[in-house]
Order: sequence, then C-alpha cells, then structure tokens
Amino acid sequence: MLARVKKNDTVVVLSGKDKGKKGTVIAVYPKDDTAVIKDVGLVIRHVKQKKAGQKGGIVKEERPLPLAKVMPICGACKKPCRIQAKELESGQKVRSCCRCKEVF
Repeated sequence: MLARVKKNDTVVVLSGKDKGKKGTVIAVYPKDDTAVIKDVGLVIRHVKQKKAGQKGGIVKEERPLPLAKVMPICGACKKPCRIQAKELESGQKVRSCCRCKEVF
C-alpha cells in the first residue's frame, strides 16, 4: 500500500477550525492515521517548570490531524488532488496526481 501523504508534502486542510490552511507535513503516524502539519492545529499548553533551570509558561504546539482531513497539493498544477498509485516500467511504485497525471 502506497502512502497518500508523506513527510515534507504540502497539504491543505479540508475541515475543522483550520479549514483552508496550507502547511508542510512534519511527521506522519500511519498507525493512528494522523499527521502533524507546521503551523496548523495549534493548541495552547501550560507547561510547568520541571527543574531549577527550565522555564515554565504557555507554549503553542501542533497537534496531529486525521489524514482524512488533509489533501496533498500537486507540485505541477498547484491544486489539491487525489493520489493515484502508478507503477513504472522499472517496477517502482510512485504517487501521481489524478488531475494532471504528474508524478510526485
């Protein structure tokens, strides 16, 4: 099975409080079907000081979003697209855009 979204892909959020935002994928968790996207899905955490030298305070961090809520953006046509699995003559499996048939 070929992954639809991979690390360093540019994606757009389809639903939720961050609908329409674009960002780069930082990490993908296939077991949970989630992905962490830079500057999307930010939550505020109140961090307590653990040791004498550390600082406590309010920290903003990205939370994982379900993969069903994000769609990759094609590098060639610059539009959100569905991913198609294609096998080259060499036997290698690659991802391609359903609109323009360009290989990712």
